[in-house]
Amino acid sequence: MWNGWDVLGIALLTFLSFLFFPLVVIFAAHRFFYHQLSWNAVLQKPPLSLFAEFLAYLVLFFYMLILVEGKYHERFFRAIRWNWPGGTPAPLVGLGAILLIGLQVLAHFLPIPKSVPMDQFFQTPLDAYLTSIFAISLGPFMEELFFRGFLYPVLARRLGVTVAILLTAVAFALIHAVQLGFAWGAVLIIFLVGITLTGVRAVTGSVGSSFLVHVSYNLTLTVLTFIGTAGFRHMERLN
Repeated sequence: MWNGWDVLGIALLTFLSFLFFPLVVIFAAHRFFYHQLSWNAVLQKPPLSLFAEFLAYLVLFFYMLILVEGKYHERFFRAIRWNWPGGTPAPLVGLGAILLIGLQVLAHFLPIPKSVPMDQFFQTPLDAYLTSIFAISLGPFMEELFFRGFLYPVLARRLGVTVAILLTAVAFALIHAVQLGFAWGAVLIIFLVGITLTGVRAVTGSVGSSFLVHVSYNLTLTVLTFIGTAGFRHMERLN
């Protein structure tokens, strides 16, 4: 099946896509819709960033699909071990919720900054709704495909399960570090999330299972934030 070079190719395409599509989207938005605003003002619009991320993910998904089915002649979801869990998903959903609550308790003992770059996506209720929808759908889907579907099995074959879990979690944390302003406490929380998600993938042999835990984690955070801010109308309450 795919090797480290294939995974590196996906990572490189991800990097280039996340450079290219924001530039294209911002340029087009400024040219056709927001020509009266400054470039900086257009850059600060979260819906445009989310749309650019959507386009990048679309390209990445089709690249992954062509790689697996075109190069290796395997059915995509079977090859990445999606293996949608049978029976009730309640234990996996519960694990995601418990993980979020437990790590929120831990966060009280860590130096978590009051403001991080990700906060710009929650400036208005519309921004918060769009970001939340993305965070419980396409975001975790694509992250699970790459980290638990492509990266983890390559590392596990070469380095063993334990080291693969740790390294996958490190990569998962680092990819979120920019959004968190490289605050080590916040990055540590994401690292622990990565350990759990990759551990679920290793134990169950199912990317679908880690996806459910991931969605549950993000959904629990979204619901608690929604309640605590009165429907995303008072984001200042989070501080």
